[in-house]
Amino acid sequence: MKALDTVLKTACTTAALIGAIGAINVLAMQPAHAADASNGKVLTEAHNCAACHGPNLNKPVSAEYPKLAGQHADYLYWALRQYQMGSGNPHFGRNNAIMAAQVQSLSQSDLKDISAYIESLDGDLVVKK
Repeated sequence: MKALDTVLKTACTTAALIGAIGAINVLAMQPAHAADASNGKVLTEAHNCAACHGPNLNKPVSAEYPKLAGQHADYLYWALRQYQMGSGNPHFGRNNAIMAAQVQSLSQSDLKDISAYIESLDGDLVVKK
């Protein structure tokens, strides 16, 4: 009887592992969100990013605000995510009340769209070599 219990337990454990691996494979095969720059443009206009970062997000109204146009999308995405995490996560967050308020209602897909749009803009950024 003990041998049968051991076999059943092993079979159940194996079936559970196969099911978990199958679920992971299904999730891994889901397409990644392709950033939509046109939606990013709508979002930047709706959130009035130009109020601080200037026309075309390239001429900030104050020297303390960065030029964004042409910046790498992956950098922008993580900067925006850090503003979302804010001071609640001091290891990863950026602490700026204005930016934190601007991005709190945005999804990660929205942030990717905004980042793709800003990257597509012509800007005056200089990359030193």
